[in-house]
Amino acid sequence: MRVIIYGAGGIGGTIGARLHVAGADVLLIARGQHLKAMQTDGLTFAAPDGVHHLRIPVAGHPAEVAWSADDVVLLTMKTQHTTTALDDLAAAAGHDVPVVCAQNGVANERMALRRFARVYGMLVNLPAIHLEPGEVVTHAAGAGGILDTGCYPHGVDPLVESLMAMLTGAGFSAEPDGRIMRKKYAKLLMNLGNIVQAATVSADGEDAQEMAAEEAAALKTVYSMLRAEALACFEAAGIDCASREEVRARHENTYRMVDVPGYTRPGGSSWQSLSRGTGNVETDYLNGEISLLGSLYGVPTPANRACQAIATRMVGERLPVGSFTPTELLGLMSGG
Repeated sequence: MRVIIYGAGGIGGTIGARLHVAGADVLLIARGQHLKAMQTDGLTFAAPDGVHHLRIPVAGHPAEVAWSADDVVLLTMKTQHTTTALDDLAAAAGHDVPVVCAQNGVANERMALRRFARVYGMLVNLPAIHLEPGEVVTHAAGAGGILDTGCYPHGVDPLVESLMAMLTGAGFSAEPDGRIMRKKYAKLLMNLGNIVQAATVSADGEDAQEMAAEEAAALKTVYSMLRAEALACFEAAGIDCASREEVRARHENTYRMVDVPGYTRPGGSSWQSLSRGTGNVETDYLNGEISLLGSLYGVPTPANRACQAIATRMVGERLPVGSFTPTELLGLMSGG
C-alpha cells in the first residue's frame, strides 16, 4: 500500500513524516512555498525525539502522480479546499481510488462520496504546527496522535485494518471503528472553539490562564454556549455523538504534550491559518455545520453564527490573531 498524503501541511506532514520514518511508502502532495521548500531541501520534521530532515517524495498536483491500484489517499487539507481537491483527484486518479477524510468537521465524507465509491472517515486528534515552508512540528510524545478510522457511513473493511496496522507501526494510536462518525461529531464539538482561540489568543501566546478573572469567565461562557447549541442541534437531528466520557477514555494512555526545544506551542489550526495569512479559514465547516443543522431543524444558533461572522471579519479585514477579548466575543454572541 502506498499512502498519498494530499494536503501535506501540519496534520498531513506529521502523518507522512512518521510513516516515512517507519519505512512506509509515502508520497506528499503540497503547494506553494511549502512545496518548493520540500522539493529543494526536504521536510524538516521537529518532534519530541529530535529534528528530522526527511527526503519524502512530493508532488504539486494529483496529475503529477503515477497512480496505481495499491494507492490510498489521505485528504488532509482544510474543508474549504476539499471540493477542488476532489475534482482534481478524480480527474487524475479516477473514481475507484480509496479516499480517507483525515480532516476536522463532518462535511468532507459526503463531498467525497459524490465522486468516489470507497470513502472513509478518520478521526484526527493530533497536535501539529505548520507555520514555515518546509517545516512541520508536533509536540506529541508517547503515541503520535489518535487516528481511528472506519468506512463511511459505517463499517470496517480490510483496507481499514491494513491502514490502522500501518499507522500503529508508525507510532500512532489507530483503531478500526465501524461507527467512526460518532467520534468525528464529538471532535466537532471541540473544534467549535477554534475561531475563539484565534480571535482571543495573540501571537505572543496569552491564554485564559493569564487573563483577568472576568475575561476567563467570559471565555468559559462562550465555549459553553457553542457546545450547548451544538448538542441541541444533534438531538434535534438525531445525530449520535460520542460522550465526553467515551472521548476521555479513548485519550487515556495515548499521547501527552511536551516541549520541543527551539519550537513554541502556538494556537490550533484556525489560529495558524490566520497567522500565516492564508486568506481563508475553516469556520464555515465547523461552527457553520451547527448553523446549518440549526436552520434545518429549527434550533437557534446565534453563538455559532456569530463565530462565522467573526471569522469572516478577521479574514476580510486581515485582523491579527488575538484581536478580540472574550467579553467582546460574548457580547457579539449575545446580540451586542
